[in-house]
Amino acid sequence: MQYDVIVIGSGPGGYVAAIRCAQLGLKTAVIEKYSTFGGTCLNVGCIPSKALLDSSEHFHNAAHNFEQHGINLSSLSIDMKKMIDRKNDVIAQNTAGITYLFKKNKIDSFEGLGSFVDKNNIKITKTDGSTETITGKNIIIATGSKPTALPFLPIDKKRIITSTEALNLSEVPKHLIVIGGGVIGLELGSVYARLGAKVSVVEYAKSIIATMDGGLGKELQRVLKKNLGMEFFLGHKVTGATAKGKKVTVTAEDAKGQAVSLEGDYCIVAVGRTAYVDGLGLENIGITPEERGNKITVNDHLETIVPGVYAIGDVVKGAMLAHKAEDEGIYVAERIVGQKPHIDYNLIPGVVYTWPEVASVGKTEEQLKEAGKKFKSGSFSFKASGRAKASGDTDGFVKVLADADTDEVLGVHMIGPRAADMIAEAVVAMEYRASAEDIGRICHAHPTFTEALKEAALAATANRAIHA
Repeated sequence: MQYDVIVIGSGPGGYVAAIRCAQLGLKTAVIEKYSTFGGTCLNVGCIPSKALLDSSEHFHNAAHNFEQHGINLSSLSIDMKKMIDRKNDVIAQNTAGITYLFKKNKIDSFEGLGSFVDKNNIKITKTDGSTETITGKNIIIATGSKPTALPFLPIDKKRIITSTEALNLSEVPKHLIVIGGGVIGLELGSVYARLGAKVSVVEYAKSIIATMDGGLGKELQRVLKKNLGMEFFLGHKVTGATAKGKKVTVTAEDAKGQAVSLEGDYCIVAVGRTAYVDGLGLENIGITPEERGNKITVNDHLETIVPGVYAIGDVVKGAMLAHKAEDEGIYVAERIVGQKPHIDYNLIPGVVYTWPEVASVGKTEEQLKEAGKKFKSGSFSFKASGRAKASGDTDGFVKVLADADTDEVLGVHMIGPRAADMIAEAVVAMEYRASAEDIGRICHAHPTFTEALKEAALAATANRAIHA
């Protein structure tokens, strides 16, 4: 065999899988369709959106919050070109980092569209139309996902756009309509709301971030409305969108079936993502993607029905998260060499990078109630946190859910400052089957935001929070 492992796709799942394979002594190749490594996450997803979120947060704080710190500014302005250029530089630094890591680990890379000739031979079709074929003993499919398109809502990429185009707007919209109240829609909506756009979110579900704990969605909606003026149309079914000149009209039906019409200058369609398997030639090896979502069926070891062909990340079941894809990439690499790794899918955290940030791991209250599981709950508000008062970030709370009998932590849900970083403590605790009492007994530095987790854990154990 020419290679021990061929990885198709260089996003977080693909490039991490390739590096781990190389570390384990496997001769490894990566095939990437585009001219830069990193996939959606590094090029048009996680990294660029966080760069814009950071820039827009600086502007918003300068415009609205600096004065209370005794910092007076005037004549603030936005240079969109410079902001986008900075975002592009962040992308370039990260993609260059992967190029370096591939060279360091002696991984061969090929640019082009990879497709199966058979289960071991992969044809690479290059941009100039030429082809070459490489052979591998094991193949890892890591081709990621693309924004979901609605058949009745054509995307023109100018006024009716996806998250990809939203990362490169040359102006701040006057009125941005966001279809979808999930992570992507709320993050990008936050960017432009901070920069001065009126933002309207249209969501079919009755709450935003509907898959997370119900309390988080309610609090986030309240804060985004209060701090950024965002408006929400929940329980609304979008029926269409049309663009004419510089105007976009979105039509919908409310919960009672009444027609609703919104007019703006841009509309982001953020209703989810679909597994990307186009051109892979799966039919040549007998794999048929699932009808719903295009996902590839795998067993508990992420192996397809074809021995030696694996799939990871957004193209398989589960949450579409970069860190899930990374863990699955490492898992497959280690399985190939005979190790016995594990992934606990219940302990993969979810994060929304709005401000305040939202983070969650484990079971929600709704899931525990539906399962008939007896549990106790403890919450602590950042309004009572000394560190949060000092920084002016008092919106939000931390909630700890624990087994009513054993006190084992079953879920942790938080909305507040630096929640994206704080959730890691909860993941570690739950990975080692900690009780709420355990977290409450751990000494946390003062003053820190993480004290809120300790207080919530104490609240879940005999209502012992000290500062509540």
